[in-house]
Amino acid sequence: MSQQRLRQQLNEIIFGTETPAGRGFDIALIYAILISVFIVIIDSVEHISSEFKGLLFFCEWLFTILFSIEYAVRLYCSQHPFRYARSFYGIVDLLSILPSYIAFFLPQAQFFIIIRLFRVLRIFRVLKLFRYLGEANMLMRSILLARRKIFVFLMSVVVLVSIFGSLMYVIEGPEHGFTSIPTSIYWAIVTITTVGYGDITPQTVLGQSLASIIMVTGYAIIAVPTGIITAELAVEIGRDKGEHACRNCKKTGHDSDAVHCKYCGAKMEIPV
Repeated sequence: MSQQRLRQQLNEIIFGTETPAGRGFDIALIYAILISVFIVIIDSVEHISSEFKGLLFFCEWLFTILFSIEYAVRLYCSQHPFRYARSFYGIVDLLSILPSYIAFFLPQAQFFIIIRLFRVLRIFRVLKLFRYLGEANMLMRSILLARRKIFVFLMSVVVLVSIFGSLMYVIEGPEHGFTSIPTSIYWAIVTITTVGYGDITPQTVLGQSLASIIMVTGYAIIAVPTGIITAELAVEIGRDKGEHACRNCKKTGHDSDAVHCKYCGAKMEIPV
């Protein structure tokens, strides 16, 4: 078998889902991701980690090696390996294996906290699941399309909390817990997001009036990002249905998983 043919077959299995081998590979990889993430989670439980330290260490390195091989094979069989390596999924695939190797080469005691951080980063393996969820990909595309609107919205919120926090610092002052502008901004963020920890509260009538305005503003703000993403998501759903056209009658508007045309009954071509 030629090298080109081998790369093509591996590409069909790893990046494709239309063949039995490709679907089997995806299912096996999903189970491996879920099990490896479960191991990372239970490894953070002290009594479980101490009792099954050897087994957890073996399982973690087993999955690390498996995902390392998978990442290397993806680079090998990809038509554009550098583009894949710089893509979202390529970065996630790298992040899913890199922490284990970094922790392995930094055994010094003074780096213990950093090693723990790298070990926790292995939870990024769960992001590898997004590649197998069409709805998740659609949602991600919607968020990407709305990124400028979301950025403008977030900047507007930052401006608002900065203004509200500064005003509250002037009104209440350090004697009522608003010891600095950053502390007051923290309070404004907690209030405008309707969390309300209650660790800092205004005591004056003017401060309480301003707090009431911030609370009401917070409820109004919640609806903004929801509307932005919902609008983009509706566009993506419409585009997805529009692209899924019947080969027989050429009509569109079908669901992406439709097997037969709802107009003429012809068998639909499953989109890849």
